[in-house]
Amino acid sequence: MRIKRDFLKITGMVIFAYKILKMTKNCFYLLLISTFFTSCIPVKDLVYLQDKGTSTNGTTVSAVESKPYRLQVNDVLSIDIKAIDSKLIAIFKPSEEVNSSTGKSETGLYFNGFNVDDHGNIRMPILGEMNVIGYTLEEVRVRIEKKLLEEYFKAEANIFVTVKLAGFRYTINGEVGSTGTKTLFQEHVNIMEAIANSGDITTVGNRKAVTIIRQTPTGVQMNDIDLTDVNVMKSPYYYLQPNDYIYVKPLKQKTWGTGQTGIQSVGTIITLLSLATTVYLLLKN
Repeated sequence: MRIKRDFLKITGMVIFAYKILKMTKNCFYLLLISTFFTSCIPVKDLVYLQDKGTSTNGTTVSAVESKPYRLQVNDVLSIDIKAIDSKLIAIFKPSEEVNSSTGKSETGLYFNGFNVDDHGNIRMPILGEMNVIGYTLEEVRVRIEKKLLEEYFKAEANIFVTVKLAGFRYTINGEVGSTGTKTLFQEHVNIMEAIANSGDITTVGNRKAVTIIRQTPTGVQMNDIDLTDVNVMKSPYYYLQPNDYIYVKPLKQKTWGTGQTGIQSVGTIITLLSLATTVYLLLKN
């Protein structure tokens, strides 16, 4: 009878141990599967301009109208004045621009351009100081041309004035291929062009919440836009303005450190298990 009780007791302990082992094994598999799926970055978080069903006409989105940029303090202008007789307007051209082929480079425009000072003025030869704060480039061109014709030239001189920004500058930081202050020589730049010019957003960059910080005459504006949604093209922040600051936040997967893809995640888990097994065997011996 005693032998029978001991046998039943041992049998019960074996069954209990088997259940614990099976439960632990199932928990391990569950943990492995959960880690595999949560650490991977879904494809839908990597694709730009997706049609998420909010657009009424399929993937066709009416582009937002790009408003003319109004000049602010610290902007640098490139002002070019032409006439039939080039000697008449030589005073308006820096000597470095005449003698150097790099006069229109970014460095040349910085030193030879017309900077908007803290009072919103630019200082030009002969014309003196002119307030341009809050004006568009076209409005500044008209004012300069009108003043030249009224005070210094006749209509027969065929004065031709061009006013442009000395490069479209923006700053980008965060999860992109190349951070820093960038300059593009074009009048209009959208957020997709700016990101492409910066080496694209990395795999662990959050495309659903790209922050744009914009300085305006009324203060600083900050807004997040979702680049995975095609309707972002309706946002007033889709087209950048000079001196905008762009910040791309990291995804949570970056801080977890488990890998960006399923294979990387499995590799990380296997490495951790191997390390745990090695530590266990060393402590046991």
